[in-house]
Amino acid sequence: MPVIRSADAAVHEIHGVRFVAHANPGTGSKEICAWRGEIPAGTAGVPHTISREEVIHVLTGALRFTVDGEAADLSSGDTVVAPAGALFQVDNLSGGPAAMWTVTTVGLTATLPDGSTLAPPWAN
Repeated sequence: MPVIRSADAAVHEIHGVRFVAHANPGTGSKEICAWRGEIPAGTAGVPHTISREEVIHVLTGALRFTVDGEAADLSSGDTVVAPAGALFQVDNLSGGPAAMWTVTTVGLTATLPDGSTLAPPWAN
């Protein structure tokens, strides 16, 4: 039985955000990936097109999610579903840090504004 202790979760940082990987093929999950995203206050997200559906739950703080041009401000306890192929962005416009929990399927990629593709290690 794979068990991922919080102290053993792999940490990755990109675009000012800290990603703490809990479930992915490297930790024993075959189909699902899940991670905690920690976003500092005042962080503007990078728009990117996602290849897989993502379900994101706000754990703490407040975040603005923009999916295909439609923005929504969410706070602790709220959830957003971003469909595969959507242009997606997360901003922390608040004065405090925020954290979110994301779940998707293995193999997620993100296409960045410059056309490059990122295969995040926390989702592959």
